[in-house]
Parts: sequence; structure tokens; C-alpha cells
Amino acid sequence: MRAADLALQRDKYKHLSDAEWRWFLQQVEGRERTADKLPAFAAIEDWWYPVRLSCEQCSSEATARYKASLFQQSGLSAQRSVLCQSEGRSLLDLTGGYGVDTYFLSEHFAHTDYVEQNEELCRIAEHNFNVRRNNVQGTKGSISVHNCTAEEFLSSSLQGGMEGGYSLIFLDPARRDSHGGKVFRLEDCTPNVVELLPDLLSHLAPDGRIMLKLSPMLDLTQAINRLQSDHVHGTKINWDVYVVAVKNEVKEVLLLSGGAGQITAIDLAKKDQAFSFTKEEEREVSSLPLRGELEGAYLYEPNGAILKAGAYKLIAERFGLQKLDVNTHLYCSETLVPDFPGRVWQVIEAPFPLTPKGARDQQANIITRNYPLTPDQLKKKLHLRDGGTAFIIGCRVAGKPTLFYAVVGTIASL
Repeated sequence: MRAADLALQRDKYKHLSDAEWRWFLQQVEGRERTADKLPAFAAIEDWWYPVRLSCEQCSSEATARYKASLFQQSGLSAQRSVLCQSEGRSLLDLTGGYGVDTYFLSEHFAHTDYVEQNEELCRIAEHNFNVRRNNVQGTKGSISVHNCTAEEFLSSSLQGGMEGGYSLIFLDPARRDSHGGKVFRLEDCTPNVVELLPDLLSHLAPDGRIMLKLSPMLDLTQAINRLQSDHVHGTKINWDVYVVAVKNEVKEVLLLSGGAGQITAIDLAKKDQAFSFTKEEEREVSSLPLRGELEGAYLYEPNGAILKAGAYKLIAERFGLQKLDVNTHLYCSETLVPDFPGRVWQVIEAPFPLTPKGARDQQANIITRNYPLTPDQLKKKLHLRDGGTAFIIGCRVAGKPTLFYAVVGTIASL
């Protein structure tokens, strides 16, 4: 039974106190809301769920598993990755929350310290970690729960990590202020990672890493610039960047210390299309000049992860495409390029006239990129309804507003 329907049947559960009833509904709703997002948890008996907001804000199983795979791959050989399970390898999660990332990251460490300032989340996490240890086959390593802030933990003697420091310190700073409003600078998040950085480094093992989960809304270049220097120890910190999307929606940006400055854009729905590059490679590329006829050509839009990562010119060079305009992140080619990581259309008519064409019940999907009109304004001007198989794409081509009439160019398109 759905939680919304169950909530109307309070009279059937008179034997439960109000507090027990609220907890019961919270568990039903939590399982219902996260069954697709966190299938591994839904399969575990007696798993506890937090309040709705925590369920909505937590990582998905797919992104959490990807984080765990990154630590194994980034500079750790197969032989060294085995050490994650042996004596001396430990994880510190300073922003534990619901514990999704802790759960999947901890599988690769002998010991994990989970830190969370919310007492109720700690209670739920401790229960779930015990359930996991007792009921999930193959579970390795221990997890200690600490109800305190990240700053309190680092300045105390609570550390349960192995001698020599932590192999991985993970943080997912809260991106809201004390009034619940969103913040867009790394220094305004909680905890303040920029301020905390020297302390984090002092708790790392010699080959340890720091992993940060950031909002896609944060200015990535600004964040990296603020994190590159450890002023206390006088060292420069290099960060690898991972822009992670699921079905063309960017979910999170990850920074991993100790890298070579590589940026990887990946959609977990199509892992084989991961796109890796450096800022230097992007700067060195000159866009190919636009030439040839647009009608009959193929039109390309990179997936959201690549666009967020900023590979605007390099994507064209690697796939042999022409960029339509400096500020239009759409590309074209005369022949179809297979395995392009994004959407592909075939142009039927270009330029398409900016006047009503055909019957008023004509349907099309409207997309605008760097174009003077919004999709709704363009739809109204052309007397179109949403839907169908055709696309009207408005953008600037060599500085000129242009419309394309197109259809999907490949079955593999997003």
C-alpha cells in the first residue's frame, strides 16, 4: 500500500502511539521513495529510512558505487587496491548524512569513521550499519558512528582510523545557509572545506586522498582555484574532476586530490562514452570554421556532463565536428558520426522560416540554444504544439539567429 493511502487509515492502527505511527509512515514512505534510487537498501530487511528531505538529498546507489570505483582506479594499482581491505587502510566520511556514500565507500576499507552532527541520522546510520554487518553477505570492515561536527571530530581524539592517517577523507558539504537558502561558493558551504583543508591534509596517510562531492551549480573553476594551495604546508594540491550525470542530468561534481588535473565527464547510463581531457587541451584547440550546407547535415549536442565540464572546443576536434558559433554549443558534420556522447539530429530544412507553417495542430519539440526567443515564445510564434517526432532547434550560426527543422539522427540519441 502506498504511503499516501496508508496515512488516511490511522484508525486501523490505534495500538500505535502518535510517535510510533509517524515512524511507521516514515519507513513506508522512505522505502517507496527510494526503491529505484537505492535498490540495495530496499532488499535488506529491517532497513531504516530517514525523513523525506534526507531521502531526497542523498546520493543514488549508482553515483555512490561510482565514487567507490574512482578510489580504486585513481592511482591505485590492483595490488594496492587490495590493501583497502587490509590493516592500515581507513576511510573518514565527515558529512555522513543518511550514509549512502559511507555504505558503498566503506566496502573497500578495513575501518570507517562516519561523522554526522544530526543525532537522528546517526541513530539510523548506526542501526543500518549493524544490520548490514549481520545480514549482508560479504560485508567487510568496521564502521564507527560519531555524532559531532566535522570540525569537532578533527580537533578531538575520537579518530578510530588506523595509524598513519586515513586513506580517504570524504566530504559532501551542505549547500544551504542557516536560513535554508542555496549557496554558490565553496566557502559558504558547511563545513567550509577551504578553511578546513590544512587540517584534512594533516589527517591523511602519505598516499591518502581527499574526495569532495560538490553541487553542479557551484563555479567549478573558482572552487578548484580556492583549493589548489595549502598555505599552511606551502604545497600545491592537484585535483582530478569528475562530472557525473545520469540520463543526461548532471547529478554531482567530484574532486579527487592527488591527481594530474584531468577532467572526466561521464553519464552513468552510458559509461562507455566517458570523455576525459585537461584544461590545457581545451585551450589549445581552434574551432573548425563552419563550411558546407547545413541542410541534410547532422546536428550534435554533447551530453550535460560534457557541457558542464567545459569541453566546448575539444569535443569538436575529437569527433571531427564544426562548431556552429563561439557561444553556441551545438555542432555539425556532413556525415553521421557514430557513438557521439549526446543527442544527434539530422537536419531536414535549414534555415527554417520564422513564420507559421502548416496546420495549427502541427507538433514539434522546441529547443533553443543561444537564441533570442525562449522555447515557449518560439512555439507561440510558429503556432506549434509540443510533441511528435520533429524538432525545431533555434540557435545562432556564425552570429546569425537560425532555425533548424530536424529529426532524431540516430537510435542511440539521448
